[in-house]
Amino acid sequence: MATPLIVNVVELLRWPGTTKDVVLSVASDDLQFGESRITDAPVDIAVHLESLSNGVMVNGTTSATWAGECRRCLASMTERMTIDVSELYQQIPDGSEAYSIENDQINLLPMVRENLLLAIPLGPLCREDCPGFCPHCGQDLSESSCSCDNTVADPRWSALESLKGSLEDPTL
Repeated sequence: MATPLIVNVVELLRWPGTTKDVVLSVASDDLQFGESRITDAPVDIAVHLESLSNGVMVNGTTSATWAGECRRCLASMTERMTIDVSELYQQIPDGSEAYSIENDQINLLPMVRENLLLAIPLGPLCREDCPGFCPHCGQDLSESSCSCDNTVADPRWSALESLKGSLEDPTL
């Protein structure tokens, strides 16, 4: 089965400065993510290819939907992410950063897959100020508060804390 992410660039390779736009939407299964956080929603790709003297530069965006849980309150989350991509394809890659051009074609699949997988947040938050759970009683603090004492004392300051009550107030 031929992947729709193979792009023929024979015309681009003949004349440096030539451009080509590629806009498509593919099923997430076609990208073979192997990642449970990527949902079944289509992956959108919009890239601009420009021929250079040493290869083809690919710039654009790709979008996918990911699902996960908030790292503080474990609320389910689903979010559409759009990321910018900028990669170089070369017939004979001269560096580890370049993708290869094979048979006058470039395969966008590895580039799209790698960039999307790197963009998925490792510790997502449902909102920036999510309070999470109480470490003592387990109450979800985004739903209601609890009466637990959650003050955190730094043990490195304990010696100074013991002196605090024994010193006179110098302003008297």
